[in-house]
Amino acid sequence: MERPIYKRVILKLSGEALAGQQGFGIDSETISSIAQQVKQVVELNVEVAIVVGGGNIWRGIAGSEKGIDRATADYMGMLATVMNSLALQDALETIDVPTRVQSSINMQQVAEPYIRRRAIRHLEKGRVVIFAAGTGNPFFSTDTTAALRAAEIEAEVILMAKNKVDGVYSADPFKDSSAIKYETLTYLEVLNKNLGVMDSTASSLCMDNNLPLIVFSITESGNIKRVVLGEKIGTIVKGSV
Repeated sequence: MERPIYKRVILKLSGEALAGQQGFGIDSETISSIAQQVKQVVELNVEVAIVVGGGNIWRGIAGSEKGIDRATADYMGMLATVMNSLALQDALETIDVPTRVQSSINMQQVAEPYIRRRAIRHLEKGRVVIFAAGTGNPFFSTDTTAALRAAEIEAEVILMAKNKVDGVYSADPFKDSSAIKYETLTYLEVLNKNLGVMDSTASSLCMDNNLPLIVFSITESGNIKRVVLGEKIGTIVKGSV
């Protein structure tokens, strides 16, 4: 019998992970594949919450570089995460996985407001909870959202699924053939080496709350389940090695 080593997890998906090979927008085959992987984990009786980015639709920093007010650009990015969250919810419910979207920006026609106790109750009832609209504040990334929500709902680990790399490297492996893949890291090493795993705010929040982070590739089917079952794939980042 397969025994997961975690009871409650946060899955962090980049917006680009939903775009597939096309690099932008939402690819139906890709999002269906991700939904199937999430279902495999739910069937292990693991409580799953998801934070999804919006970079496949809009990036706040990129918008601000084009002259849009940074706060406005960030709010636009939050709305992009809501679009991704609704698409992911639809893909999950199509395969009979009960799902709730909770938004940090009130939009009651399409999502519940984020309420910590309600989110935990959904998880306890076996529903997947998707946290949309970031933290609801500009200047904070969805990585920080994942760290914050993980601390709030007392998740045991953050699973950071990547669509281009299979872990954390010393340099960009696509540009530097000598780049070394790390098996384990501390948050201090991530910050000191400027490895770009998460932004510094998210890394500090994880470190302060002793939240482990596992970075792995989502492109190989079944990887989320493998991580939850304790297989050594990707890179694990924690307070101390």
